[in-house]
Amino acid sequence: MEFYTYVLQSESSGTLYIGSTNNLEARITRHNRDLNTYTKGKGPWNLLFNSKFSTRSEAVQLERFLKSKKSKTRVLAW
Repeated sequence: MEFYTYVLQSESSGTLYIGSTNNLEARITRHNRDLNTYTKGKGPWNLLFNSKFSTRSEAVQLERFLKSKKSKTRVLAW
């Protein structure tokens, strides 16, 4: 199984969302169908970045690292 860390950006507000999943396509679809509490009503969402890992712990580690940045805009430069 593969795991992903991803960064989405809202077309309407420019807001960034950082997450991890084992099914990237399905997860983005859920975000764009307003099935996620945090992203509901803030889309549509575009994929800006994703990275694939062989373990969930690696994907979560990168997700936490990216979320720990004070300025989410710095995430994109990383």
